[in-house]
Amino acid sequence: MAAEKPSEVRTAAMEENKENLTDGGLSLEILQIIKDSQQQHGLRHGDYQRYRGYCSRRLRRLRKTLGFRMGNRHKFTGKKVTVEMVSDNRYLLLVVMEAERAWSYAMQLKQEANTEPRKRFHLMARLRKAAKHGEHLEKLCESQRVDAKTKLEAQAYTAYLTGMVQFELQEWKAAMEAFNKCKTIYEKLASAFTEEQAVLYHQRVEEISPNIRYCAYNIGDQNAINDLMQMRLSAGGGGGMMAEKLETLITQTRAKQAATMSEVEWRGRSVPVKIDKARIFLLGLADNEAAIAQAANEDTKERLYETLLAECRDTIQAVREELRTDVKQRERAAEGAESGKASNLQYLHSYLTYIKLWTVVRRNESMARALQAKLKEPQTDENKRGPRPQDLIRLYDIILQSLAELSTLQGLEEDHAFQKEVALKTLVYKAYRCFFIAQSYVLVKKWSEALVLYERVLKYAREVQSKAKNLNNSLMDLPDVQDLIAEVNAEKYSLQAAAILDKEDVAEAPVQQQVKDNMPLSDRLDTFRLDTSLVGKQPNLVQFPPDFQPIPCKPLFFDLALNHVAFPPLDDKVEQKGKGGLTGYIKGIFGFGS
Repeated sequence: MAAEKPSEVRTAAMEENKENLTDGGLSLEILQIIKDSQQQHGLRHGDYQRYRGYCSRRLRRLRKTLGFRMGNRHKFTGKKVTVEMVSDNRYLLLVVMEAERAWSYAMQLKQEANTEPRKRFHLMARLRKAAKHGEHLEKLCESQRVDAKTKLEAQAYTAYLTGMVQFELQEWKAAMEAFNKCKTIYEKLASAFTEEQAVLYHQRVEEISPNIRYCAYNIGDQNAINDLMQMRLSAGGGGGMMAEKLETLITQTRAKQAATMSEVEWRGRSVPVKIDKARIFLLGLADNEAAIAQAANEDTKERLYETLLAECRDTIQAVREELRTDVKQRERAAEGAESGKASNLQYLHSYLTYIKLWTVVRRNESMARALQAKLKEPQTDENKRGPRPQDLIRLYDIILQSLAELSTLQGLEEDHAFQKEVALKTLVYKAYRCFFIAQSYVLVKKWSEALVLYERVLKYAREVQSKAKNLNNSLMDLPDVQDLIAEVNAEKYSLQAAAILDKEDVAEAPVQQQVKDNMPLSDRLDTFRLDTSLVGKQPNLVQFPPDFQPIPCKPLFFDLALNHVAFPPLDDKVEQKGKGGLTGYIKGIFGFGS
């Protein structure tokens, strides 16, 4: 036995605390317990084996807690819960878990029976075992100790398991009666409680509705096929056991209708359709497209697109095999190549390829619209990665690749109207791709690159408008380029403002070219140009030091009259030196002359 997980023990303890006594007696919320257990232990991902292991471990815990052991390690002694034992709602829960364990094992075998048909016998045995446990639960709930709500839930649960058994046995009338009983009980319970409590019952009713309609169709109600197709194509359609049966039923119905279909017309040429798989696909194409148009949300629409693409690929493969095996077709293909006209089978292959490629374009465009809406929403969780323009670029790349393949389809090379339509659609999606490339550059603050790309978007959009005058019908399914032009003009102004705030060199348009020179601000006051140095530490406002300029000098005065002036003699003013000789010299030495 697998080790008990602590999280499972805590979950079980919390659930067992909820299962309490009410004024009317013992109470057990059967459907709530089942749904919670299934969602928490594997069925959210379709892992029935994991859920079966959980049921086994919980049974072991319940038996241990209640002292309800099946013998010992040496000998097994079978026991059954009796009405007299029901003094605790955990005895009822014990039977519910036994039924769930058998049911989950049956669903596991249902998945494995696709490759091993012998397991279907074991599957039926486990389903009968689950229904038997359900009947046992209903008998236990007939006790006066159990309240009315639990009795009704037990009856509905038993009817559901019984219906599943009869459904697998293809006993349509008995299965329909059991499912209707289950549906009636859950609807009554939903009407007796508040809206919050009734949600679970309404979900259960929606789950079994496809089974009821399928049984009605097999009984003889031909109108039920339309409801079944709507359920299959809608988000709430049957899943699991019902999904395969609905697919088989719808395929059989289309196969009956396909017997009357002989040809299909496309672009003015009628093509005979002799391949049954192609007939069935083309008959269901309109239903699939209608379901896509009526899809409630983007997830449903994406799932329907994937279903349509899968069917289209299978059909193309069948036509391709027919082309490959038909030797005469190859000879006609060679003759057709000389005449420039494709054969009927090749033209049918081109038509199916067109449907596939155009469906890819529409699917990616739908996904792009959803991502654009999310891009405009404010980001609440900073840790969670939101959509980015790069995601949209990838989608438009796939669209452009599909359009490129459309233009090379065999048999349409000379269809000039078709080629013009594809070229126009290519321009539209190129404009949108270029727009989101510009958006990605804006995020990394590459203003110049983004501005150039915005100008390219406007160029593509104006080209589309000029070419679309004669091809108005081709723009019906395409995004409006006028809205794109308005958005680009708004983004250009936002980009210029952001560039100024971010102090980046960017030109508004090619008219205003950036000139990198050292001209100071004082010399270009009449010309606007972004210059980040003006708000820096060394703004280039004026030239310093300034250049030398010629100015008038101060006049020089020269005294020319001095050369012509005669000065008076000054001899009497000048001291005359005496003539003493030797006597004067001796007197001077000894100081007599002083």
